[in-house]
Amino acid sequence: MKNQKPVIIEDYNEEWPIAFNVIESILSNNLNGLALRIEHVGSTSVPSLAAKPIIDVDVVIESVEYLPGVIDKLEELGYVHEGDLGIKNREAFARKDAYVPYDSEGNEKYEHHLYVCNKESEELKRHIIFREILRKHPSLVAEYTNLKRELSDEFRNNRKAYTDGKTKFVTRVMNEFKDNL
Repeated sequence: MKNQKPVIIEDYNEEWPIAFNVIESILSNNLNGLALRIEHVGSTSVPSLAAKPIIDVDVVIESVEYLPGVIDKLEELGYVHEGDLGIKNREAFARKDAYVPYDSEGNEKYEHHLYVCNKESEELKRHIIFREILRKHPSLVAEYTNLKRELSDEFRNNRKAYTDGKTKFVTRVMNEFKDNL
């Protein structure tokens, strides 16, 4: 098992949506219509929610037929295709270095995880629904922030245990609120 970075939770940062916009703009300009849309998902996409300072980006495509073209374009921007990592209709991409996605300015980009999802992807739908629920319910944001802080204190050096600890909360919220969107 490779060395994992410790789980560090930070207060919500107004830089996160700005960082997403920079990444999204470069991706949009280079994917030449291959993407239906590019979504900011995960905890950094929810105002006031504490999070690991890593932007989650879902590039949404019409169908898997577009994937080879998207992979080629993303490789030009400095991403490395990692496959679906066991999640159907969601392809993961790693960054070669801190400057990815590459652009003419050559600046470092905010740390992020990039996924390409078929528009039918269950994982994509889950990301969007959970984000929208949290954006509409500040009390859940506060509860989730507290849970994440407790878990990061307890499982600072165990990302799997940290993530597993959030699952019960996520499942409960999805079950209780998904029909009210």
